[in-house]
Amino acid sequence: MATSPAPGAAEPAHEADAYAVTDNAEQSQFEIRVGGERAGLVQYHLREGALTLTHTEVSDEFQGHGLASKLARAVLDAARDRGLAVLPYCPYIAGWIRKHPDYRDLVPEDRREKFGL
Repeated sequence: MATSPAPGAAEPAHEADAYAVTDNAEQSQFEIRVGGERAGLVQYHLREGALTLTHTEVSDEFQGHGLASKLARAVLDAARDRGLAVLPYCPYIAGWIRKHPDYRDLVPEDRREKFGL
């Protein structure tokens, strides 16, 4: 799955470079690339209709450009598109969902308290 910003929806991460988010299922991670270079990732486990998100990172050289947020949104949108529940064990993703309550419904209601949602 490749995702890039909709026309006019997001600024490129680095000057004129576009970004792309892909699901590297072999490595169980979503990756964000800028100018072809991997800039960050979200690691996951996929089991029984749930996407368990465990870790988010963005390389130092790409920090400060909003890539972690773009990556979080793309991962959560992919989960929604696939009809998957989300278990945000990654503190960054859980915090991102708290700031974007329109994604809260992805977390099963009986698990939200565990993640502070």
